[in-house]
Amino acid sequence: MDKLNDNETARPSAAQGQLAIRVRDLVVGFGEKLVVNGLDLDVLKGEVMGFVGGSGTGKSVLMRTILGLIAKRRGTIELFGTDLDRLDISERKRLERRFGVMFQQGALFSGLTVKQNVQVPLREHLDLSGRLADELAMLKIELVGLQPDAADKYPSELSGGMIKRAALARALALDPELVFLDEPTSGLDPIGAAEFDELIATLQKTLGLTVFMVTHDLDSLYATCDRVAALADGKVIASGPISAMLASDHSWLRAYFHGERARQRDLEARPTRSIALRAR
Repeated sequence: MDKLNDNETARPSAAQGQLAIRVRDLVVGFGEKLVVNGLDLDVLKGEVMGFVGGSGTGKSVLMRTILGLIAKRRGTIELFGTDLDRLDISERKRLERRFGVMFQQGALFSGLTVKQNVQVPLREHLDLSGRLADELAMLKIELVGLQPDAADKYPSELSGGMIKRAALARALALDPELVFLDEPTSGLDPIGAAEFDELIATLQKTLGLTVFMVTHDLDSLYATCDRVAALADGKVIASGPISAMLASDHSWLRAYFHGERARQRDLEARPTRSIALRAR
């Protein structure tokens, strides 16, 4: 790994066929404000890539632009080697079956039960009988560690941790290769967050997933991520393993990974996470 400085971003040496996501010269803005400006990014197949950055730096905007929920002004986005701009509607729908999304706060449909929420992508993309859709939904609910009786509960009846797990079950409904997670541990207590970190890590290894994870949680970065990308000034200012982030001279990275909040988490949060993980 090349040494990172304020103006360099180390990229993995990988053939294009090894990339799950490839972004080049991406520009995204709202009115006169550019949130993403000339961003380049590679995400390797089979890795967990964490995205960090200050508030308003464009982490969630980047994710939503890759998903096609926000229009870009310029640039190229490729998923699994396919340029999204070259796809027609039917090709786009086939590609969408290869990735799942867990939005911040879960974004479950309040009028549907957990089982019905998990079935939404199944019914959208597959022609299944009601019985088979029920069976597949129950498999995903069990996969994320929810009890069977959670299937018939509505989101308002769930705890924060259960909502996260239900949203993850929906993201995994179509057996995707790539999963997008937006602040997956936000709002959880340290023990619940540690359990969710462990769940993500276990599923990633068991299912061979590629994970694109937007997070501000230092413990999640340490526990689950193979590499981290930091966003600032509309670009990826650095990418690499945690060790590269810690060694970087970039002022924002030093403040994030070595600042007072980081030291406090190192003293308090990480031991709590470790205890929670050992207890399982």
